[in-house]
Amino acid sequence: MLKNNYFISKDNKNNNVQKHGKDKKRSVNIIKDRVIKYGDNVDTDVIIPARYLNTTNEIELANHCFEDLDKDFKKKIEKAKIIVAGYNFGCGSSREHAPIAIKASGVKIIIAKTFARIFFRNAINIGLLVIPSIESANQINEFDELEIDLGNGIIKNVTQSKTYQINPVPDFIQQIISSGGYINYTRKILQVT
Repeated sequence: MLKNNYFISKDNKNNNVQKHGKDKKRSVNIIKDRVIKYGDNVDTDVIIPARYLNTTNEIELANHCFEDLDKDFKKKIEKAKIIVAGYNFGCGSSREHAPIAIKASGVKIIIAKTFARIFFRNAINIGLLVIPSIESANQINEFDELEIDLGNGIIKNVTQSKTYQINPVPDFIQQIISSGGYINYTRKILQVT
């Protein structure tokens, strides 16, 4: 399992807020939406059941995302695009179908107490942002409205008027996510050089 302190800042002098130029905070990427909440040990078999692994079509995978765990997921995703979960999210097989199905469903970000290591890496590789945060995952409820400031490491629960500090998402991870995944990110780098 991947622990809570995955995102490590190298600038502890400024309270983990890196600055560029004169007194400029790092670029800020803010995500606002509502929450769909799940518990511990959400495995890849309930994210996308094995009977649908004969396709890599993202739309088809999205149509069956979480159907064995949450029959109302398709309705919920229309109103809420952030998943919050417990420990060991994404455990089970190492297939990329699971994060692809979640991303194709419209989920913007997953916050969990911990992630299965392979799922975590697969998610970033395909451009799905994952944030470990035990404190926020414990206190956030389904359909709470969140505002997540990735660059400064702040999760604001607008519904409950609470704020949680997380380690800022490194710029290179934000670039991978905004590029749509590691392959697209690499293509952009190779085009520059």
